[in-house]
Amino acid sequence: MRAATEVFEGGFSDAVLNSQEVFRALMDAMANPGRAIPSRGLVNAPAPILPVAAAIAATLFDHDATVWCDKPIAGSEAATGWLKFHTGLELTANPSEAQFALISDIETMPSFEVFAKGTSEYPDRSTTLILQIDGFNGAEELTLKGPGIKHIRAFAPSQLPKMFIDQWTANRGAFPRGVDLVFAGKGGLAALPRTTRISKREA
Repeated sequence: MRAATEVFEGGFSDAVLNSQEVFRALMDAMANPGRAIPSRGLVNAPAPILPVAAAIAATLFDHDATVWCDKPIAGSEAATGWLKFHTGLELTANPSEAQFALISDIETMPSFEVFAKGTSEYPDRSTTLILQIDGFNGAEELTLKGPGIKHIRAFAPSQLPKMFIDQWTANRGAFPRGVDLVFAGKGGLAALPRTTRISKREA
């Protein structure tokens, strides 16, 4: 009974104002790559979806959105039921068809290559990956350059995909095609648009 109840509970208390707040944080993050933007969860979804990621999903997903979820989320009836009830999204098992990907376990996520990268004519027809992480004080610090960054910016998410630098270099090389990333941490979010140049911090 509790699992069924979880599907219907935990949405925005004020759908318009709350979604506007999260959307502004997302736009700020995309305009300032690698900058952690404070953001409240505002919603409570069933595990393994964490509050900030759930708020992003509730803001961006709608009945026109095609979304791929990783195995921990896709395998939870409560989590997928919550997403369907609160957003009306269409789930897909094919990441290359997804407008958005919701990823709770970065360690086991597939390569960026499997997601949609758009076309030269329609680069916006690509996947935005939403990655759940613990926070932005990780051990590995990256150096970011590019649009939205005055000189350089340090970025240290708590988790990164495997072979991240290599994957991102290939993703950037496909510009204007390519995926964009949104990191959903505890109490904040950050973004890496495909235009951002990334390198490991030199010792």
